[in-house]
Amino acid sequence: MKYNTIVIGGGLAGLTAGATLSKFGKKVLLLEQHHKPGGCATTFKRGDFIIEVGLHEMCGFEKDGAIKQIFNMLEVDQQVEFLQVPELYAVHSDQEKFVFPHTYAAASKVLIDKYPEDEKGIKRLMKLLASIRREGVKLPRTPLKRKLMYPFMPLLYPNLVEASRHTVGSWFDKYITNENAKLDLLAHIVYWDDDPYTLSMFYYGLPFSSFIGSGGYFIKGGSQQLSNQLAAYIEKQGGCVLLGKKAEKIVTKNGRVTGVTFRDSFNDSLEPETISCDNVVANCAMPIVPDMLDEPHAASLKQQIGDKTNACSLLNIYLGFKSDLEAYGVKHYSNAIKGDDVKTLKDVHPNNTGDWSKRSFVFVDYNKIDSQLAPAGKSVGVICCADYLKDWDGMSKEDYKAKKEEVAQILLGRLEKQFPGIRESIEYYEVATPKTIKRFTSNTAGSVYGFKQTKEQSGTKRLRNNFLIPNLYFASAWAFPGGGFEGSIMAGFLAALQMNRDKIWSVCDDEKYVDQRIVSLLERKKVDNKTIELSFEKLARFQPQNGQYVILNLMEPKVTELDLPYRWLPVVSSPEEEKIRFHVELNGSSFFKSSELIDIGGKAKIFGPMV
Repeated sequence: MKYNTIVIGGGLAGLTAGATLSKFGKKVLLLEQHHKPGGCATTFKRGDFIIEVGLHEMCGFEKDGAIKQIFNMLEVDQQVEFLQVPELYAVHSDQEKFVFPHTYAAASKVLIDKYPEDEKGIKRLMKLLASIRREGVKLPRTPLKRKLMYPFMPLLYPNLVEASRHTVGSWFDKYITNENAKLDLLAHIVYWDDDPYTLSMFYYGLPFSSFIGSGGYFIKGGSQQLSNQLAAYIEKQGGCVLLGKKAEKIVTKNGRVTGVTFRDSFNDSLEPETISCDNVVANCAMPIVPDMLDEPHAASLKQQIGDKTNACSLLNIYLGFKSDLEAYGVKHYSNAIKGDDVKTLKDVHPNNTGDWSKRSFVFVDYNKIDSQLAPAGKSVGVICCADYLKDWDGMSKEDYKAKKEEVAQILLGRLEKQFPGIRESIEYYEVATPKTIKRFTSNTAGSVYGFKQTKEQSGTKRLRNNFLIPNLYFASAWAFPGGGFEGSIMAGFLAALQMNRDKIWSVCDDEKYVDQRIVSLLERKKVDNKTIELSFEKLARFQPQNGQYVILNLMEPKVTELDLPYRWLPVVSSPEEEKIRFHVELNGSSFFKSSELIDIGGKAKIFGPMV
């Protein structure tokens, strides 16, 4: 069995690369260690709520822009709805509020009205931001063309050159005088980085210009909808998306990649497997790739990335509310709560690494749009702020749990102070730390943004495509152009374009990998008034013991409203039985309704067993 391309990782870059290559007629196998695709573009279920893992707002929706064209090509726009948020964000500090609107005209007006002394600097900023994006999309894609054009860059791309020479902090200090104006413009810095004096003005300008000009957007139903659609497109085009499979080794011979060895993420008793391929897309974190390579490639990659700095991680508190939040004074979608000790731009980074009682954070109320994350009358929200793995690593299980609760109470107390009474509406909360991010995505240091977007690590200086081995391509937040939804999607698409130009392909037959974890329903019966029993075919080499769980994923659920098609369920059958039995609780959920409606012979996928 052989594939044209094996994609390691099912984040947005990997999914986009795989879907684009499938569109080009290539035979694609995608390996994702989690039991669902998406990486940071996923959701999970808690009680009545669908919890969005990472998306607050995404950009890139310019008319006839690249993202829209990609989504059209991959049929995303036929299945996924994108909702524009009401405004970019609101800044709350010292009982004052500044609301940053969409469009350059509106943004310029509110900024100049509030800071008339900085009118010249604000107009210069708006011109620079608009020009960065306009010039950025015209940059030559090939290294040779960029090299030939280098002497003419200041003439052809003056705004890109200006931005590339500055950090956000150095540019703002040069052209804007009022510190509060700078802070209002950077209230959402956590979406990029933690320090304005290391953040590249070029990188900040690219997405921010899109947010202003075209607006911020949320995916109706959560980002899992986008990830699922890209995965489904790969399958539709004849490719294979293998979930719960973790790549262990990129096999090389004579300086070329020849295949990938992987194993099951949820069942250690299964032996590793190796599949051949023409080329590989590494969508995983670049710092973990050396462990998958033989020498001299491992040492070469370590050397090339050894001096690179990782971006910060994030702390999220996911929240489910019993009511709408308007009554508590939450008037806006994205609310930046500035720390009391942030008075100047130079205070931003110390604050992001400082005491939790003062650290700035963003609170998003998804109920301000038709997000479809909560039932009528309830709401979903999230607190998000910069954080660091080093502050959580090495703790005992008990200390880790205690610290999470301590931080949660501090931040929830500050949320209550900003929006009095809101705590009485909290029905559910859960803390995700950098350790959580690293566990589920394998991102080094828990960094969702990859390498830090400094002047030295952004733009054309960022590693891209097949810089290491001719048929090993890199597409992730760690590679060019960088993190975020738009950045990751573009990384995958550009890698696929480069691969298509390089033409490292051979003829592959139609043989596909057969996932042995897919089983058919044999019987469904009622246990009592609260429970039904589902009996499936028994998996090969599946001998579950008492107390073991599996993830049961219904492959074609008939009801999906406010739910996800899987549950962690205990196995109720004995090892000696020739079938696997599960009990599903009658609770009115869409999963239960789908379990009631699944046809005999209907398919499900089983991940596990696990204790």
